[in-house]
Amino acid sequence: MSRSALKTLARGVSAVAVATFAFAALPAQAANVFRFAFQGDLKSLDPYSLKESFTEGMQEAAYEPLVTLDKNLKFAPALAESWETPEPTRWRFHLRKNVKFHDGSPFTADDVIFSAQRVRAPGSNFTTNVPADAEFVKVDDYTVDMVLKKPNPIAIAQFPTWVIMSKAWSEKNGVVQPTPPSATSPSYATLHENGTGPFVIAEHQPGVKTVFKKFDGYWGKVESNLDEAILTTIANPATRVAALLSGEVDWIDPVPLQDQQRVNASGTATVMAGPELRTIFLGMDQDRDELKDSSVKGKNPFKDIKVREAFYLAIDEDTIAKRVMRGQAVPSALMIAPALYDRAAEFKRPATDLKKAKELMAQAGYPDGFSLTMDCPNDRYVNDEAICQAVVSMLARINVKVNLNAQPKAKYFAKVLAPNYDTSFYLLGWTPSSLDSHNILYEIVGCRKPGDKSGRGGWNLAGYCDPKIDEIADKVESETDKTKRDALIKDGFDVLNADWGYIPLHQQALAWGVSKKVHLTQRADNLLLLYWVSKDPS
Repeated sequence: MSRSALKTLARGVSAVAVATFAFAALPAQAANVFRFAFQGDLKSLDPYSLKESFTEGMQEAAYEPLVTLDKNLKFAPALAESWETPEPTRWRFHLRKNVKFHDGSPFTADDVIFSAQRVRAPGSNFTTNVPADAEFVKVDDYTVDMVLKKPNPIAIAQFPTWVIMSKAWSEKNGVVQPTPPSATSPSYATLHENGTGPFVIAEHQPGVKTVFKKFDGYWGKVESNLDEAILTTIANPATRVAALLSGEVDWIDPVPLQDQQRVNASGTATVMAGPELRTIFLGMDQDRDELKDSSVKGKNPFKDIKVREAFYLAIDEDTIAKRVMRGQAVPSALMIAPALYDRAAEFKRPATDLKKAKELMAQAGYPDGFSLTMDCPNDRYVNDEAICQAVVSMLARINVKVNLNAQPKAKYFAKVLAPNYDTSFYLLGWTPSSLDSHNILYEIVGCRKPGDKSGRGGWNLAGYCDPKIDEIADKVESETDKTKRDALIKDGFDVLNADWGYIPLHQQALAWGVSKKVHLTQRADNLLLLYWVSKDPS
C-alpha cells in the first residue's frame, strides 16, 4: 500500500474514532417519568376488590374492559372491537384478535367468560357491573354472547369499569375468587397484575408506592408518551401541595381548597377544576334492631322516621357548602348529580329547621338526644373529615352526641362494606358507574337481603329497605321509553325522600393539581387514566 493510501486510511480511521467517541459521549435519552400523589392508598390490585374511582383509574392502566368510555363519557370499543344486539335478550361481542396479556398469553373468549363469573362471585365489590341474570356463551374464540332473561337497555352501562382477567393466570395463582375489601391478608392478585393494558405494574407497595411501566407489547396506540409512572401516597395536604410546587410530583389530588389560589399563582402548576358527578351523602343504619355503639339500648332510633327527618333538618348543608367547602360544592336534593337526571330540577332540598328537628326528636322519645358513632374516611373525598366534624357540631344542637371515627379509607372501607356493614352512621361518596339513576335505586338504596347474589343493595350500608323502590328499579331497568323511564325514576326518588332514607349533601368539585409540563384529560367521573397523560421531556 502506498504512503498516500496509508495516510488516507489513517484519516478515515481517525474520523470514525472521533465520530464513535462523540456518539458514545451523548447521554442516553432519559425515561419520561410521571410522578403523582394521591391522599389515600392504592391497597389492592385485584380489579374486583374495591369499587372506588381512584382505584378503578389505576386498575385501568393495567387491565382493560370490553367496552370503555371516551373523553366525553361515551361508549367506545376496548377489548371488544364491536357489539350488537341480534335479539332483545342477546348481546354479541366481537373480541380483538392478537391481544396479549402481560405474561404473553393470548386473550380469548375463555377469559371473558371466566371474568363474568369471577366478577359476580362472593367477595367481589363489582357484582352489579354485569347483569345478575346474564349467561355468557362462547360462540368461538373471539365471539361471546351475553344472554339475558329479559330485555335490558342498560345491560352494558357498567361494563367500562368491569375489566377482564386472565383465566389461566388466575387459576395458576389461586385467585379464582375475588379478594374482598375486608380481607386481612393479601392474595396474589392483591399484589400482582396480569392485564392487557398499556402499562404493567412493576412494583406495588400498598400505601407506599406503585410503579407503572409502559407495556411494549400493547395491541393499540397510546396517546401517552410516558415510559414510567410512579404513584406515592401523601396523606398530609400541606406536604402534598409542597411536593407539587417543588416539582417533586407532577400531579396531586385533591388540592386543598385553601391552597388553590397559591397553586394557580405558582407559575409551575395549575388547578384543574370542574364539576364532579359524585354525590356526598350520609347514611343511617336502619337494619339492626339495636343501634351499635349507641346510648340507646334495645332498639334502633333510626327505624323511626321522625329521627331520620330530624337528622336531615338539623344538618345545614348550605353552611357546609359555603364554609367547609369554600363554595366548591353544590347542595343536592337527590342522591344523584343533576347532570345525570333530566328531572332533577323538580326536587328541592328541605331547608334546615332546628326547631322542627327538636320537636321531632321529642316526639320520637328522645328530647335529650342520644349518643352514637359516626364512621368517616379522612383521605378519600374533598374535606371529608371536616364535613363530618361539621355534622357532629350541627347534630349537637339537637342534643345528639356523635363520636367521630375518622380513619384512612383502607380501614374505613374494610369496616363499613360487605360483609360486615359495621356502621351506625356514615359519610360516603358515590358516582354511579352506569352514569344512570338505576344504579342508585338498585345498588345504593335497593333492599339488601341475606343470600341475595344479585348485588342489589350491595352498597346500601344503611340497610334501608322499601320494596316499592325495588319494584320501580326493576321497571326502570327494562323501560326503553325515556319519558316513561324518567317518570319511574322520579317515583323512586319520591319514595326515598318521603322515607327520609338518606341525607344527600352535595356534589363536590374536582380539584387536581397539575404541573404545567403535564397534559392530560379530566373527566367528570374523576378517574385519572394514565393512557391519556403526557409529559414534556426534561
